Amino acid sequence: MHRDKELWAMALWVEKHHGANGWFHIAQKQDHFLAEGDDGGAALWKEVGERFKQIVADTGDEIRLN
Repeated sequence: MHRDKELWAMALWVEKHHGANGWFHIAQKQDHFLAEGDDGGAALWKEVGERFKQIVADTGDEIRLN
């Protein structure tokens, strides 16, 4: 699968399982990889987050803080 499609699939999975609060899951993933010294993993989740942001914007969902 093309890398971009993989990233979109990951972002869609996050939206399906975490809804508009998926940003928190993505941040946790980034933090995990940064703590492990895995910059590549953190960068991957940053890219997922960029796509997730577009999904949330396109669906009109608001990011909830609670």
